[in-house]
Amino acid sequence: MKVLIIEDEAPAFRRLEKILLEIDPTIEILEVLDSVEDTVKWMNNHAKPDLALMDIQISDGISFQIFDQFEVECPVIFTTAFDEYLLKAFKVNSIDYLLKPIKKEDLEGALEKYRTLKSSFNTEVDMSALLNQINLTEVKYKSRFLVKQGDKMLAIRSEDIVCFQSKHGVVHINTKTAKIYLSDFTLDELTHQLDPQLFCRANRQFIVNADYIEMVEKYFKGKLLVKMEGFSEDQILVSSERATTFKQWLDQ
Repeated sequence: MKVLIIEDEAPAFRRLEKILLEIDPTIEILEVLDSVEDTVKWMNNHAKPDLALMDIQISDGISFQIFDQFEVECPVIFTTAFDEYLLKAFKVNSIDYLLKPIKKEDLEGALEKYRTLKSSFNTEVDMSALLNQINLTEVKYKSRFLVKQGDKMLAIRSEDIVCFQSKHGVVHINTKTAKIYLSDFTLDELTHQLDPQLFCRANRQFIVNADYIEMVEKYFKGKLLVKMEGFSEDQILVSSERATTFKQWLDQ
């Protein structure tokens, strides 16, 4: 298997290389590229790889810009520290979306998915058709949450949730009516269940709903202060490292 890696962080590349070769020593890493410009240039001058592993945020932009400049025909496994691009990833050639730090079992599962798909389609035309089919597959996200209220059960619509807050080891659901319910899910689990167009992980304590963001202000040392409609219990701060990604998510 010939693999192209698009990754701008040396430790992340070394980790990927190590895990790939542990999984399959016969894998050939064709090149490691760290920018949109270099990737497009490489693809214009080389035969397509069997598979590409792409970080999303790279040195001169985001890897989705590659698809705007070049018709990428190979399957792609996205490797990223951010979950908000999940839906967009499956609109291109993605067969899997792995969150950093990459775990061996997750990458092994993604490679097995690639092999299974490839074994079912023996021609380039068939493989392209398969990718098109994958891209058209609708990703399902939770539209409701069943919560307890005394002896009763209530169904809370996702669109009515202002934010999720992890507090003292318990996740609170804060609604637009200023009511609070308890969730059985952790924030990490919710990250994969919520529509990334609508919800974003602001920090370790909060997942926020874009529709209820009242204001975003600059804060100390490059951080962002997020103010939510009907929620003022605690400050919601976005770290300086995550600020750019958060603003890109909010501006989409």
